[in-house]
Amino acid sequence: MLPVCGRVVFSSSEDLTRATRAKVVEGENGFVSWVKAAAESLLATLFPSDCRLCGSPLARISRLPVCEDCLFRVRPLQGGGTCAICGERLTGSVNVMDQGEPGCALCRQVEPSFAKAAAYGSYEGGLRDLIHLLKYEHVRPAAGVLGRMLAEVVEKLAAAFAKGDPVLVPIPLHASKQRQRGFSQSELIARAALKLKPVGREWLLRPEILERCRPTASQIGLTPHQQRENVRGAFAVRRAAEVENREVLLVDDVLTTGTTASECARVLRRAGATRVWVATVARTMKAEATCALIKQDSDEMEERMAKAANG
Repeated sequence: MLPVCGRVVFSSSEDLTRATRAKVVEGENGFVSWVKAAAESLLATLFPSDCRLCGSPLARISRLPVCEDCLFRVRPLQGGGTCAICGERLTGSVNVMDQGEPGCALCRQVEPSFAKAAAYGSYEGGLRDLIHLLKYEHVRPAAGVLGRMLAEVVEKLAAAFAKGDPVLVPIPLHASKQRQRGFSQSELIARAALKLKPVGREWLLRPEILERCRPTASQIGLTPHQQRENVRGAFAVRRAAEVENREVLLVDDVLTTGTTASECARVLRRAGATRVWVATVARTMKAEATCALIKQDSDEMEERMAKAANG
């Protein structure tokens, strides 16, 4: 195929056939998309369904029962006014870390084992409801939306890596908890994020590297010292060779106190990781009301799941 005076001249019948086939495929794809959209709208009319977040009727049948308005209202965190290490919202007088960056009281008292934690949004409103759909109502397509959010966080953190691409390690559930739930939400979200990695980057997902050796109690309501003791020794690195001299990026759905992530980072660094970072979909801002809400949500959802399992 040769350009001549602004026109395209086909140098052979093979070129013409290839171009014709491409046009046909393009037309078929457009037609298929139109038919699919029309079918979804028809199904929504015949079998109406409501958005699981706001209750509004869905315009189209979808594997994710959430309307576009609710998805649009999930907004990312705005920069500024947060701890440079854990991302906690700073209130009152701002103090600085040794590096001259703003830090919260907890990070100044006991610096976490991770270099930095970042989240897409605040654990509230529609984002909180999306996470609940996945974790407690087992709506797995929600992992795709949450994965897109996580991918943005991973990309920003990975830009600061000294060398190479990150090894992504989901913070694991204990085996008994994963059997009860049927999946690891952090791994599902990480796999969805992996599909959106930038061209030319190689994000390595390694869920088998980190293991939760024993179950742990909720961190909510514990003092910082009790939180550290609660997770001390709860995690083990199973494949140290895969993190040795590498930068590791821990991924999870929600960062609450940051103590669990710090313990995971501690054992990874002891196994040879050069630095450990933390990327999550959501971040709680530690107001007492927020922490109480998280515990109440978790207790209510677990109770509902137990009742459903027992019939």
